[in-house]
Amino acid sequence: MRTSQDVPTRGDRWSIVAFSIVGFAIAAWIGISAVMRIVVLAGGTNVPVTVEFVDGVADVALSDGSATVPIELDRGILVAPQLTPIAIVPGILGQLAMILTVVTVVGCLLLLSRSIIGGRVFSRRNSALVATAGLTGLIGAAAARFFDNMLANATVSLMTDNRLDTAVLTVEPFTWVLAAFIVAVIMTAFTVGDRLQREKATLEKETEGLV
Repeated sequence: MRTSQDVPTRGDRWSIVAFSIVGFAIAAWIGISAVMRIVVLAGGTNVPVTVEFVDGVADVALSDGSATVPIELDRGILVAPQLTPIAIVPGILGQLAMILTVVTVVGCLLLLSRSIIGGRVFSRRNSALVATAGLTGLIGAAAARFFDNMLANATVSLMTDNRLDTAVLTVEPFTWVLAAFIVAVIMTAFTVGDRLQREKATLEKETEGLV
């Protein structure tokens, strides 16, 4: 039996609605940006590509032109006059992976918010939504990063005839481990909450049977 304590207050509902609106807006903005990026990549001309360098050093001239100063580069943007399919395809796949990831994550969170507004926080369905959102976010972000690196490496190879070293695949372990830990904690919390809620419901039924 559901009590008044199980139903969110009006303030809680408005907060969840605001969160849902922001989530939808973020998904729409990222989706539009990704589609625009796909159009630019498909054109294949004058495409800006972010590149990360390994031990990159560039000589930059001083304002008065009297000398040059070596500066270490970790990333930059190359504008490719012409891209070939070997660079275009992974670039488009990276944007598609980003769209699919964001839509899936935001969709799961919106469904979760709707369930919470209805007064049901812990359930198998909500646990599945949290797990789907978390795992999709981790895998999708890694896939988008992988394809973006393929695009960058192919672009550098085409523009420099392999005379410039770039990172094959850069990953920040601490960021990924921290994100995976947070996702695991949230998944565990919902799983345990669902189990405790079901045990409570079973105990209440048994108690009612004794009365």
